[in-house]
Amino acid sequence: MRIDIISVVPELMTSAFSHSILKRAIAAGLAEVNLINLRDYATGKQKQVDDYAFGGGAGMVMMIEPIAACINDLKSKTHYDEVIYMSPDGERLTQKISNQLSMLKNLIILCGHYKGVDERVREHFITREISIGDYVLSGGELAASVLSDSIIRLIPGVLNDETSALSDSFQDNLLAPPVYTRPAEYQGWAVPEILLSGHSKKIEQWRHEQSVLRTKQRRPDLLA
Repeated sequence: MRIDIISVVPELMTSAFSHSILKRAIAAGLAEVNLINLRDYATGKQKQVDDYAFGGGAGMVMMIEPIAACINDLKSKTHYDEVIYMSPDGERLTQKISNQLSMLKNLIILCGHYKGVDERVREHFITREISIGDYVLSGGELAASVLSDSIIRLIPGVLNDETSALSDSFQDNLLAPPVYTRPAEYQGWAVPEILLSGHSKKIEQWRHEQSVLRTKQRRPDLLA
């Protein structure tokens, strides 16, 4: 999978792709992530990428010209399945969306900044808008990193145990069950005996029951 992320401050995302699972996925050639500086497509001495909004109001708006130049350049070399804009008013990111996107080959992710982008970008270049929650960040870079992480970890071969992703929270609309590791007892707090029994079928049944219980208690909306 290839993910091209367009940003005014791409250095904000460098660390996210330089460690742990994402680093290994990129090193193994299972994922390619390109951080693209939008200013490389800006014109003029100042490499300006934002301007005042027509009609007035506080804050600057990302201009259509450098964004259009960047996306058109990328699309002239690669076919993209989606051009995604990270936006607070996009569809809320869910595990289902991450699963869908992980099946694709090439993605562009545009990070908003300032007061957002010229609306014509959204109307004519963007195919999907995604939000990671009902709050506002300084820019879309952290959100793009979150989205990319949620997608890349699902690519076959990225996780050492590919069944691990299948037991994550929100798969099948259930939260993950409690997990334990050694020691089996700590300060009188014991691991449930069923997990020490070695009876795989009963353990799986217990885990499912715990997932349902935890979901009822913490996220009953998922069961609805």
